[in-house]
Amino acid sequence: MHTILGINGTVGLGLATALRRQNLPVRGVSRRPFPGDWEHRQADVTNRADVLNAVDGSKVVYLLVGLEYNINIWRRDWPVIMENCIEACQANDAKFVFLDNVYSYGLVEGAMTEETPHRPSSEKGKVRQQIAERLLEALDKKTIRGCIARAADFYGPDCQTSILNLTVFERLAAGKSAFLMGRADKIHTYTYTHDIGPALALLGTDARADEQIWHLPSSAERWTGEDWVKAVATAFGVKPKFQTTPTFMLRLMGLGSRLFREMAEMNYQFTHDYVFSSEKFERTFGMKPTPHQQGLEATVAYYRSRKG
Repeated sequence: MHTILGINGTVGLGLATALRRQNLPVRGVSRRPFPGDWEHRQADVTNRADVLNAVDGSKVVYLLVGLEYNINIWRRDWPVIMENCIEACQANDAKFVFLDNVYSYGLVEGAMTEETPHRPSSEKGKVRQQIAERLLEALDKKTIRGCIARAADFYGPDCQTSILNLTVFERLAAGKSAFLMGRADKIHTYTYTHDIGPALALLGTDARADEQIWHLPSSAERWTGEDWVKAVATAFGVKPKFQTTPTFMLRLMGLGSRLFREMAEMNYQFTHDYVFSSEKFERTFGMKPTPHQQGLEATVAYYRSRKG
């Protein structure tokens, strides 16, 4: 049994589809009912008993859940979730695949790789460092089997939490000016969501992945924010209009909003080059990322279908 904690999130369906293509049994887990081609169980991942029940009988467990973008919630819940998952995987001798982000790296000069040290430059990054190092400790001690999968920022069809979708695709689709976080001339790698599910399925079913960190396939094309606006605008047949959102503006907006305060702390990812390398994954497993033009055309088609 391959159990997906967070089946209803951005990449849960893609992972379930990739596993079912291999005729593997899938259990989807979420707080609320989410029917599909899988067994479903409801659970709160912050509740130990719920997680033990959800994971019971599993061969592989994938942690894909997301939390509200609130540092207080992250500090409170992420360590609990990680401990619950480690304990449940130990109890079932299940392999554990954790989908992580890159916050724990902090500001990096050059490309982020699996060897990049954890040097968080944000409070959220410190939380991600804490839970990643807890899992790495368990893997090193061989109390469980598994790996950490990391992705850059997401984009793609039906991706409701993507900053690129929200600020560029959605706005240009509506005939509005796009917003770019930070600076328009800085490179920013994105991971196409339809690549994530198949990549996670590879990590869950291939023993070569065990006890390592893996960067999921992400195009090495070095597009800046302005490059994205121009390409997406061309695909929509509109003018490439955009405005930038500098950090000082987010801080001003943050005087009356916790969300903007927390966004300001993370804006370093858009005021400096953000280059994410997946060469190790591509070399090991032979899976290539979707080129930007192909991914953006599929995303544009999704927004056009919604408009229609």
